[in-house]
Amino acid sequence: MKQGSSTTALLTLDLQAGIFGFIPKAAEIMPQAAKAVEFARSWGAHLIHVGLGFAPGHPEIADLQNSFQRVKTNNLFVKGSESAQFHDSVYRPGDLVVYKQRVGGFTENELHLILRARKIEHLVLMGIATSGIVLSTLRRAYDLDYRCTVLKDACYDNDAEVHRVLTEKVFPMQAEVVTVDEFIRSQGE
Repeated sequence: MKQGSSTTALLTLDLQAGIFGFIPKAAEIMPQAAKAVEFARSWGAHLIHVGLGFAPGHPEIADLQNSFQRVKTNNLFVKGSESAQFHDSVYRPGDLVVYKQRVGGFTENELHLILRARKIEHLVLMGIATSGIVLSTLRRAYDLDYRCTVLKDACYDNDAEVHRVLTEKVFPMQAEVVTVDEFIRSQGE
């Protein structure tokens, strides 16, 4: 479905060096992700990189928080560190970055405020992992009344079957699910 570029934001989700350190095979989506970002730039859509970012010492991670203990123990995703950097095929200096400290893109940060201030109505989502940040961000965005599109070939999950079920059966209830090429073509119509 054709959208207006001024009311659309493309969100890259967790496309960071530290994520590729955990899931090296995820790099296979980067050519499609880079293509989507380049289109967003030329089309005039807003571009926002959303990813993990912690203060030194990880005070945001409780000792009881098991799922993030590896991040804290290995001193990963400290803002400004190599692991927190976004992939160079999608990030340019000066791009807008929003950090989060949990799974979902809207969790404990200013993303919703930024989107509302810029009068964004439509979100285009892509990232790693389909069953993590993409799922969590889509669910929250839908609840906040954003129109959503998921670029299925610019999303990655370690479990291909989970990715398939989400993009074919779950996400279509709350978003348009298309390939990068299908999205680009639909905006030219």
